[in-house]
Amino acid sequence: MVTHGSHPGRQFRIYLALCQYPVLAGRIRARMRRELFERGIITPLEFEEQARALAIQTQEWEGLRDPYGEEPAEMWELRLQRVRDHHTDYLFSQYLSYELFEQLVWEVLRERGVTFEDQALSFNPELAPLELVFEEAFRIESMPPEQRAPLEARLKENKVVIIRTLISDQLGYLDVAKQWFTVEDLAEIRRRKIGTGRIGGKAAGMLLALRILRSSGDPEILECLNVPDSYFIGSDVFYTFMTVNNLVRWNDQKYKSEEEMRTDYPQIVRDFESGQFPVDILDHLRDLLARIGKKPLIVRSSSLLEDNFGTSFAGKYESVFLPNQGDVEQNLRELVRGITRVYASTLNPGALLYRRSKRLQDYDERMAILLQVVEGERYGRYFMPHAAGVAFSRNLYRWAPQIRREDGFVRLVWGLGTRAVDRVGNDYPRLVALSHPLLRPSTDPKQVRRYSQQYVDLIDLEDNVFKSLPVHEVLDARYPPLRYLAQVDRDGYFESLRSALLDVTPRHLVITFEELLKRTDFAEKMRHILKTLEKNYHSPVDLEFTLNIEYADHTQPHLCITILQCRPQSSLMPTEVVSLPVNLQPEDIIFSTRFVVPEGVVSGIDYVLYVPPEGYFQLESMDLRNLLVRTIARLNAVLENERFICVGPGRWGSANSDLGVPVNYGDIYHTRALVELSGQGVGSAPEPSLGTHFFQDLIESQIYPLAIVLDDPQSVFNRRFFDGSPNRVEQFIQVDARILPALRLIRVADFRPGHHLRLVMSDEKSYAVAYLEPKNA
Repeated sequence: MVTHGSHPGRQFRIYLALCQYPVLAGRIRARMRRELFERGIITPLEFEEQARALAIQTQEWEGLRDPYGEEPAEMWELRLQRVRDHHTDYLFSQYLSYELFEQLVWEVLRERGVTFEDQALSFNPELAPLELVFEEAFRIESMPPEQRAPLEARLKENKVVIIRTLISDQLGYLDVAKQWFTVEDLAEIRRRKIGTGRIGGKAAGMLLALRILRSSGDPEILECLNVPDSYFIGSDVFYTFMTVNNLVRWNDQKYKSEEEMRTDYPQIVRDFESGQFPVDILDHLRDLLARIGKKPLIVRSSSLLEDNFGTSFAGKYESVFLPNQGDVEQNLRELVRGITRVYASTLNPGALLYRRSKRLQDYDERMAILLQVVEGERYGRYFMPHAAGVAFSRNLYRWAPQIRREDGFVRLVWGLGTRAVDRVGNDYPRLVALSHPLLRPSTDPKQVRRYSQQYVDLIDLEDNVFKSLPVHEVLDARYPPLRYLAQVDRDGYFESLRSALLDVTPRHLVITFEELLKRTDFAEKMRHILKTLEKNYHSPVDLEFTLNIEYADHTQPHLCITILQCRPQSSLMPTEVVSLPVNLQPEDIIFSTRFVVPEGVVSGIDYVLYVPPEGYFQLESMDLRNLLVRTIARLNAVLENERFICVGPGRWGSANSDLGVPVNYGDIYHTRALVELSGQGVGSAPEPSLGTHFFQDLIESQIYPLAIVLDDPQSVFNRRFFDGSPNRVEQFIQVDARILPALRLIRVADFRPGHHLRLVMSDEKSYAVAYLEPKNA
């Protein structure tokens, strides 16, 4: 794999490793040079010219003024040979991986007749070829218990080296993974990996979760657990691709302004999609497609930083579904295009701004790829799972006091799971509190129907494309698991299906999952899985999954759950003890709400970034709404050192700008709270965004999400504060006059001098209030 930039640590590692083989070092370096030449990194002539120039330079450093006359020929040859060696190490460390270096060392050792027994327990695993580390680990792991006991520490060291080389070097991950992975697990990962480098965070989390669950020995988990068919493209291939296609010129994107990032990104995508892979990688991909056959695939990002403690990168990089129904070459072209789109997404503005907000922009963020066969089954021309979703071991937001936070929460959809994690503007998943799975946020039949799933994401096998279709165009009475997914709307009440022969039109079917939650042990199984993972992760977790219902008439259905992703769950940090204020005067309250309230306090709020609903919905063109978002992003940047909150209409972060302000996390990450308004003429009823990528970003950054239902008589919204205070926005940035009615920056002290806002939120009382407080209080 070709890399770019300085790697002194890798060069030193290579030097130390070669010191272990003083006689064979020459043969190993010859192999290293051959790799450099064959991969086109440098020609033999160029290498020799550079070595000679460097040798002459070393003469000058050592005080020789006449390089050709002051040094005997044999000394010159010795000097030149040593410089060649060092230059070989340098170039190899710059452009090729340490993993490849290990392979070359082991090839030379085997040619010399060195066996595992010759090397056993006499080498340093940190420096030795990975093959040797594997062989020793296998040997120890297969020993009888009495022989193995004295070597357990050595086995653990070997496993840590392998995990760090193949999977992840994050300390939090290593601490858990070394306890669970067997050597055979690690060998199977290696067999399924294309290219060198690590497999990245997303793949790492999935594999660890599966190993923990499979090792739990719990029949309740084992009987329902399915292992996804997964393959990996190592992170080093990413830099190979960039170097071969002259894409390293885009490496400085992370240091550019947001405007430059957004301007450049379309060209970056075009450049990546037009790139070519080395022949050996294409051959591996072609072989992989032949092995999989015509099963749909998904190309998923798995960068080195993804899914770590405190930095989930949720939704920052692309995932691409591939129907995979064409001929071999067509499928290969689509697979390559999917991989290049994921590679390009490492430079998308949202990801780069997220990295900047987390102080990770200087990190060498390489992208590995997780390739998975899509879980599901064929129904007519369509392919999708019976259900999919995202689950959390801790329920951070409760819509009823009896819900137990520690029992977890699920967002559940029919079809592919994209609608469970994306905050789409035209759809709603089923929200399931696992302590009370049948308890809905609303029991009103009209609300249940309105806020049920309206569209399904699936793969159209005949058209060979991913599609989003209205539920009623796909679902009908012949769908085998229908009775567990849908109910019939009977003019104000919902009737469960008892027979596939019912005279039901698709438009009367509503996705509720009522019978799945009532008639199966789905909630119990999911709760059990989450508790097992949380216990062994030593942290709350969230996971993505698919569900298959193996049904038979008149029998209890068998549930099959496939874990696709697992990572530490983002959470709000503990704050000061929440004590709701008493005896507040009505004129001191700026807003209050009782809709799905978190726990926390934000003090000293001096500014409120407010998007007036009337002004926003008068922006009729998408161009003006995008201009508003870019202006909010600029304002967010200049308010970095101020304490402010955002307030505005509808579902912020939605893909549909008609339903809310279409910001991304990178546009508002300095705010301390995000307050969404709904009501007649203001915006759609708020849907708790628990579990969406947008929600995860807010929680991870300690940004409190709130919603105010303006039609609720228990809500307070001080119109005089929001509409009557001076607009200070143009004191910070210039604003296009066309969007000025849709953006206000309110300074709290303008409304009441010497005061700021204090926002207090009580989960237990299901009440949040923002009120005026003297600055010296």
